[in-house]
Amino acid sequence: MNLESQIIYEDNHLLVINKKAGQLVQGDKTGDLSLLELIKDFIKKRDDKPGNVFLGLVHRIDRPTSGLVIYAKTSKALTRLTVMVKNREVKKTYWAIVGKEMIPKSQRLIHYLQKNEKTNKATVFIKPTDKAKESILNYQIIKTLDNYQLLEIDLETGRHHQIRAQLSKIGVPIKGDLKYGAPRSNPDGGISLHARKLEFEHPVTKEKVEIFAPVPQNDAVWKACESND
Repeated sequence: MNLESQIIYEDNHLLVINKKAGQLVQGDKTGDLSLLELIKDFIKKRDDKPGNVFLGLVHRIDRPTSGLVIYAKTSKALTRLTVMVKNREVKKTYWAIVGKEMIPKSQRLIHYLQKNEKTNKATVFIKPTDKAKESILNYQIIKTLDNYQLLEIDLETGRHHQIRAQLSKIGVPIKGDLKYGAPRSNPDGGISLHARKLEFEHPVTKEKVEIFAPVPQNDAVWKACESND
């Protein structure tokens, strides 16, 4: 695995990686090797560091999702960025490929999501419901292909499986997302949801950081979405 090619941004405090669908951001009950451990090992070897390498995960994206993930290389950056994420000061923009069902060109979706721990799935309600959390996103259709349409999504909240569950609720499950109603899986087992852009103030230098992640290049539909034709 060529981790170096996945690094989109790096300085003394941060490392931002373009995660591939299927990669784990941090260890879980599967016991599979995570990007957190792989990056630590990579930095240790590349920089010839003695002892343990500090690396903290700032936020998560689902295993079948691709795109940008921030890791902190210093405890100062980790503490500050964690607070920024909690306060919604890190703007996250996603791209999602869905079917060509008729939906408004742009829309603000407000639902109430409740996570089912047993099934690892979010249940969506259209009205406030006990134990369900308000979930808000804004989408717009930015490209139409022969069989699909590309949505750009800005999150106002960050709930478990939020984009996947909310799009499924309005009748457009994400391509490849069998868990939320897609008719078939993607060849790589991932889903066509991509963390496309991050915007935030650098936790140490205070400069504005804006980072874009190229879409998966092994997928013809994704490549068509990114092309300018």
